[in-house]
Amino acid sequence: MLSLLAATFTFTLAAETVEVFSDVVFYDGYRAEIVDAQKRDGILRHSNSRYATRLEAADLDRLGRDMTLRVEIGALCDNYDRIGSVNLALVPRGAADYCADSVQRIELARFITPFMNKNVEPDRVVYEFPDSAISRILRSADLRSRFDFWAELEVFGVPYAANEQVQGCAGRNDVFSGSLTLVSDSLAAGADSTIELLPLIIRKSELNGNNLNNYSPLATDTLGQTTRTLSFTLDHPVTNARATVIISNHGANAGGEEYIRRRHLVYFDDELVLDFIPGFGDCEPYRKYNTQPNGIYGRQPRTPEDWAAWNNWCPGSAIPVRHIQLGNLPAGTHSLRVSVPDAQFADAQGDFPLSVYLTMDPASDSKK
Repeated sequence: MLSLLAATFTFTLAAETVEVFSDVVFYDGYRAEIVDAQKRDGILRHSNSRYATRLEAADLDRLGRDMTLRVEIGALCDNYDRIGSVNLALVPRGAADYCADSVQRIELARFITPFMNKNVEPDRVVYEFPDSAISRILRSADLRSRFDFWAELEVFGVPYAANEQVQGCAGRNDVFSGSLTLVSDSLAAGADSTIELLPLIIRKSELNGNNLNNYSPLATDTLGQTTRTLSFTLDHPVTNARATVIISNHGANAGGEEYIRRRHLVYFDDELVLDFIPGFGDCEPYRKYNTQPNGIYGRQPRTPEDWAAWNNWCPGSAIPVRHIQLGNLPAGTHSLRVSVPDAQFADAQGDFPLSVYLTMDPASDSKK
């Protein structure tokens, strides 16, 4: 008697990866001269802290309907915690370069570097940001017919402390290395998305400031209040609207907003849609990356209760990317307002870098 044995096979798709930047070197963010400006490596260097490269259609076509941004930062000659981000610029098709202030841009991800001594391992830290909506943006046939996508990797650093404190850094001005990879675990999908994109605000660089605070007329609706209203008009109804918000608190002066957790409120068309207090429950998982002695981690582990009473982020951590589902929206004027009513900004220092963009689908009757 023959017995038929049923076998079950599991097939795992290999991840498709697009390497955007590979160990590019960033330099002193305050230095006006761009160190590697003459390199012919396909990278547009807007400054020593922000680099861009065009995403080619053939690479975009390899990506599936999921997406993870993978950032790897290596230690060089900046041993402090700094802010970095991944941005996407929508540049007129065929342009060889662009001015950042003249095109639409969105921030996709934000992170904080650890206090790293380049001579001590681990000397690299990895951040991962999964978001299938990023894939939909990159697969949008409409957007790709009008724009080239340029990916930006931004890491602002300065070498001055490391020049004195880190062996091998005397006289150097290289601060970090950085890599960016797009990772997709699903089958290639091509330009099959109908998503619409509406950039509202993107954080300004370390040098420019005036993001969100209560003391600059460029950074608030009303002096003395930490409120920023972003108004926009839709010329047709949309469905499945989603707002993506990235915000982090900075200001390391005594009593600075970096160290104080405040209630953050987000309103859409005057209705409260998000209420949160930033901060991590425990920064100990990031201790291993903070190889440069510093006053934040100290010599001994801290309890979750200690960490919960301190700071809005951990050195070495990613900043949360918050998504707000807005549903279906009619044509017309709308507004999104971000408010931090209790923020103080001691000595008029510090600010909250703010980025917001909307993704949405066109309503069926708007396609006719």
